[in-house]
Amino acid sequence: MNQIKKHKADQLGYNFIPAAFLPAGKDEYYLRFQQNPATDYRPLTKQEITILQSNRNRSTNWDDVLVRDGIDIHLIEECTFYGLVRIGKLEQYFLEFSEVKFPVGLYHSQIVSCDIGDHVSISNVKFLAHYIIDEDVIIANVNEMSCTSHAKFGNGILKEGENENVRIWLELCNENAGRKVLPFDGMLAGDAWLWTKYRGDQQLMNAFQQFTEQQFDALHGYYGTVGKRTVIKNTHIIKDVKIGTDGYIKGASKLKNLTINSNDKARSQIGEGCEMVNGIMGVGSRAFYGVKAVRFILAPFSQLKYGARLINSYLGENATVSCCEVLNSLIFPAHEQHHNNSFLCAALVMGQSNMAAGATIGSNHNSRGADGEIQAGRGFWPGLCVSLKHNSRFASFTMIAKGNYPAELDIPFPFSLISNDEQNNKLVIMPAYWFMYNMYAIQRNERKFADRDKRIEKLQRLEFDCLAPDTVNEMYKSLRLLEQFAGKAFYKANKMIGSDADYIKKGHSLLEHESPAISKLNVLASGFENSKRPVQIIKVQESFNAYKKMLLFYIGSDLANYFENNNSDNLKELVQRYNFHNNSTEWKNVGGQLIAENSLDDLLEKIRTKQIKTWTEIHAFYLQEAKLYNEQKTAHALSILHNLTGTQVGDIDNAFLKAFFEQTLETKEWITKVVYTSKEKDYKNSFKNMVYDTKEEMEMVLGSFDSNSFIHQQNDEMAMFKTKIENLLKSYSK
Repeated sequence: MNQIKKHKADQLGYNFIPAAFLPAGKDEYYLRFQQNPATDYRPLTKQEITILQSNRNRSTNWDDVLVRDGIDIHLIEECTFYGLVRIGKLEQYFLEFSEVKFPVGLYHSQIVSCDIGDHVSISNVKFLAHYIIDEDVIIANVNEMSCTSHAKFGNGILKEGENENVRIWLELCNENAGRKVLPFDGMLAGDAWLWTKYRGDQQLMNAFQQFTEQQFDALHGYYGTVGKRTVIKNTHIIKDVKIGTDGYIKGASKLKNLTINSNDKARSQIGEGCEMVNGIMGVGSRAFYGVKAVRFILAPFSQLKYGARLINSYLGENATVSCCEVLNSLIFPAHEQHHNNSFLCAALVMGQSNMAAGATIGSNHNSRGADGEIQAGRGFWPGLCVSLKHNSRFASFTMIAKGNYPAELDIPFPFSLISNDEQNNKLVIMPAYWFMYNMYAIQRNERKFADRDKRIEKLQRLEFDCLAPDTVNEMYKSLRLLEQFAGKAFYKANKMIGSDADYIKKGHSLLEHESPAISKLNVLASGFENSKRPVQIIKVQESFNAYKKMLLFYIGSDLANYFENNNSDNLKELVQRYNFHNNSTEWKNVGGQLIAENSLDDLLEKIRTKQIKTWTEIHAFYLQEAKLYNEQKTAHALSILHNLTGTQVGDIDNAFLKAFFEQTLETKEWITKVVYTSKEKDYKNSFKNMVYDTKEEMEMVLGSFDSNSFIHQQNDEMAMFKTKIENLLKSYSK
C-alpha cells in the first residue's frame, strides 16, 4: 500500500529540516541562508499583494513572500507560493536563448520555499521546491523540480540518521562490487584507479573512504542550486540536482541525485529523453538523445549520445560513448565507442581506446568462479565483432582482429595484432604491427588526442605519445620474450634441450645477427592463452627490429629534447639524482597520467602513515609528478639505453651523441616516410577505389592525398626535428 501522509495545507513549504536533525538554536533556513547570504529582500506592500492577487496569484502566507526593490510585480502571474519565497528584481525584459524568447517573470507555476534571482524567467513549472536559482536563469515547462533535505547531489555520503544501505557506491571494474568506490564531486580517473587497484590494503581503503566523507558534512537542509544563465526547458523530473552556471537541459525525462558541473567556459548539456540518476557530470560534459546513466561519473568534456547506457561506470575526460552499453567499467581519458551493438562490461580500459561495432568485451558467467575482468593498456582497439573471455589482459596499443576468442588471453606485446586462426586452431600474434603497417594511424592518434583535450583545469598530465615509459618498458620486455621464444624454437627444431637462459642467449644471437634461420622457425609462445592450442608469433625478426628501432628513437628523441635545454653537466646531475643503473622502474598508468612506481609507492605510504590526509593533497601529488615528468623520463631513457646497449654514463661524450643523434634523425625520416606510405595505400588500392568512377570523384569524397593536413603536419614536424638535431650535431662536432 502506498504510504500517503496528510498534513495541513498551511504547512506546505515549512519544516524542511526534520526536527530530529535541526541543531539547537537554528531554524530550518540556516543552511539556505549560508548558501544564499543576500539580505536585501523586503516584505511585499499591501498594494503589491493586491496586484498579485488580481493577477491570480495565491499564497498561504504573503508575509513569507519577500522581494527585492526594483521588482515589477506585474511580471508575476498565476503562481502559487508556499513557505518562504524570496524573489529578485524582475523588469520588463525578455531572455533569448537559441532563438527562443522567454519573458522575464514568474508565470503559471507552483513555487515552494525558493530563492529566485534577478531577471529570471520561470513559466509552467508545476512544482518547484527548495531551490536557490541565480540570475538570468530560464526554467520553462517542467513537471517537477524539487530538492529533499537529505540531498547528496550524487556524492557517496550519508546524512545524519541514514542507514548504510542507502549509500551510493560505484561498482567499477568488476560486477561483484569487489572494487567499488564512493563517487565524489571532483573525482579524477587517477583517484578511481587507486581506489579500485589496491583492494588488499585495508589501510588505504579506509583512508580513501575517510577522504571522501570529510569533504562533505552530514547535515540536513541544503537546497538545490541553479547557476547563472542556466536554461532548463521541457523536462519532466529534476530532483536533488545541483547545477552550475551556463548549463542547458532540454527535454530530459528524469534527473535525480546529480551534480552537473558547468561554467561559462565549459558548458554542460543534457538533451532529449535522458534519464540520469545518482551521478556526477564534470564541466563541459554532455548527454543527448535517450541516454540512460545510473551510478556514474562523467569526467570533464566526456559525452554520452544516442541511447548510450552507462551504469556503475567512470568515463574519463574527452571520451565519447554512444549507441551502446557500458557496465561496471573504469575508462580512462580519450575513449571512443560509437556503435549500437558494442558492449563493455567489467573492464579497466586505460584510455586512447576505440571499440568497434559488434565488439563484446564482457558477458561474464563463463566459469564456476566469480565474475571476471578485462584489463587493457592504453590504445586498446578490439575490431569488428570481437568477443573476449574474462579474465584477459592486454599490453598497450593492442589491436584484435575480428573473431570469437574462446579462451582467456594475456598478451604482453605492445603495438601487436592478435588474430584468431579458427581454420588452423591457433592464436596468431604479430608484435609491433602498428610500427610496421599502420604508422599513419599511430602517429595521427597522438595528435588527435592532444587536439581533442579540451580540459581547462588539467589536474592530471595525460600522456598521449605512443612512445612513453609504459610502452617503452613493455617493448623492452618484449625483446627478451622474442629472444626466448625464438631460441626455444631453434632448440626444438634442432632437437636440443636447454633452459630459458639458453633460449634467451641463442635467440639474442639469432635476432641480433638477423640469422636466416629465424624465418624457418615455427616460433610459439607460452602463457598467452588459457588453452592447449598453439600461440604462434609471426614476423619475429621484423618485430624485434621494429621494437629496437623505436626504443632507440625514444631514447634519442628524449635526449635531444633534454640537451636542447640543458648541457652535459646537467645530465651528470640528473644521473646522480635518479641513479642511472637502477631507474628501469615500472611505471603505472594512473588515470591517464604515467607515474613511476617508486613515486607512487611513496604516495601510498604517506597515505597509510597519514602524512597525506585529503584528496586535495593527492591531486597536488599528481601536479608535482607532472612537473618532474620530463626529467624522470630522461632518467628512464638513460636506464633503458644502458640495459639495451650496455652504455655507461661515461660513454656519453660528444662523439657518442653525434652518432646517436644521426641515427635518431634517420629513424625520424623513416617514420615520416612510412606515415606517408601507409596512408598512400588507401589511394592506390583498387578495391578501395572501385566505388569511384574518376579520380576527381574520389578526391571530392575522400579529399586529395596531396592536401592531407596530417601528412603536411608530419613533414613540418620532420623539418623542425631535423633542424633541432642538426643544431645539436653542430654543437657536438666542435
